[in-house]
Amino acid sequence: MSDSNGTAKATPGSAPRPSGAPKPGGSTPHPKPHAIKPAPGQSVQHPHPVVVPTVTDPSAWGRVDEDGTAWVKTSEGEHVVGSWQAGDAAEGLAHFGRRFDDLATEVALLEARLAAGADARKTKAAALTLAESLPTAAVIGDIDGLARRLQAITEHSEEAAAHAKEEKDRARHEHTERKEALCAEAEKIAAESTQWKAAGDRLREILDEWKSIRGVDRKVDDALWKRYSKAREAFNRRRGAHFAELDRERAAAKSRKEELCEQAEELSSSTDWVGTASVFRDLLTEWKAAGRAPREADETLWRRFKSAQDVFFSARNAAVSERDAEFEHNATAKEELLHTYENIDPANGLEAARSALRELQDRWDALGKVPRERIQELEGRLRAIEKRVRDAVDAQWRRSDPEAMARAAQFREKVAHYEEQAAKAEAAGKARDAQKALDQAKQWREWAEAAEGAVSNL
Repeated sequence: MSDSNGTAKATPGSAPRPSGAPKPGGSTPHPKPHAIKPAPGQSVQHPHPVVVPTVTDPSAWGRVDEDGTAWVKTSEGEHVVGSWQAGDAAEGLAHFGRRFDDLATEVALLEARLAAGADARKTKAAALTLAESLPTAAVIGDIDGLARRLQAITEHSEEAAAHAKEEKDRARHEHTERKEALCAEAEKIAAESTQWKAAGDRLREILDEWKSIRGVDRKVDDALWKRYSKAREAFNRRRGAHFAELDRERAAAKSRKEELCEQAEELSSSTDWVGTASVFRDLLTEWKAAGRAPREADETLWRRFKSAQDVFFSARNAAVSERDAEFEHNATAKEELLHTYENIDPANGLEAARSALRELQDRWDALGKVPRERIQELEGRLRAIEKRVRDAVDAQWRRSDPEAMARAAQFREKVAHYEEQAAKAEAAGKARDAQKALDQAKQWREWAEAAEGAVSNL
């Protein structure tokens, strides 16, 4: 018989096993073995290697008679599985063998699904359905072998289902633990981290990893997601508050630095070198304490402040250089003056020596200041000349008693003269000149007192 498409139609049937027929399970062509491979983490395997023949030899398991009747051999005997009318017997046998190969492929797929940890219950149901269809299947091949393989699938499906559930529970537990760890990390970042960029990047990495984790219980997953979302929102709020406060601080720093710039610009033309330099140092300290303004504004304000500072210190440095040059000139002039007057000798005439000394002192005072490091040297040479004359005057006092009071009076006049000079210098704010006049007044006072003492002791 054939179907509407002209292909042979197999008609189910059965017949007793002929005498002399080969026993089922006899020799077959060498099949290609296919062992079931477990899914990762699974240990369940089919109890026997799974054999998936690529091409079977149907003649070992059945025959097709000349009239087209197709027979298959099983452990229960030989029975009719269909009829072939589309060609000769050899073509019919090959046809029913290919149908067996297709059935064997279905069984192999079920074995592979079971080994891979697929839905064991569905696999079992499909195996049972195939097993029920085997007795009436229009195929020629090792029906008993397929039956045993289907029975093994059925028997081990419960074990596979339990193992699959165990693996699923384990994976769910591991994934839940991982999400809990990610939540804890996110909460720690939200509460403690001040590395804003790195922390923000890490929270995004946590989210990416979170999306890749599957299989967590829905309610647990929702609760964990709420924890993560809450932590991320808390971090964003804290980061936002930080930068808002930073913006306020920078705005305040900008305002304060603008004020410091105005003060610096007002001071830039000052000629009070010492006092203003001290004020500039204070302004710089305040500048550093003011904090950072917004970057662009901060750089602009610093250039403005430094420009005003540079104007003042450049002028001061120029003035100091000019002053130093003047002091050096004064030192040279005083050195020349000392060279001129160092030959004063009271032995050649006391009055002439005194007159020369007064001239030296007046010219000395008129020359002004010298560098600090030259003061001691030059003043020491002047004091040596003054002492030489003073010692000669003292000796003269001792030799000229009748005139001692007159000389003492003159000395008192000198004292008064220098004290008057000191008062004028003090009033003019020239403290150094005032002190020098007082020193000279003191010297003349000592001379006056010595002269008066000499007279009183006669």
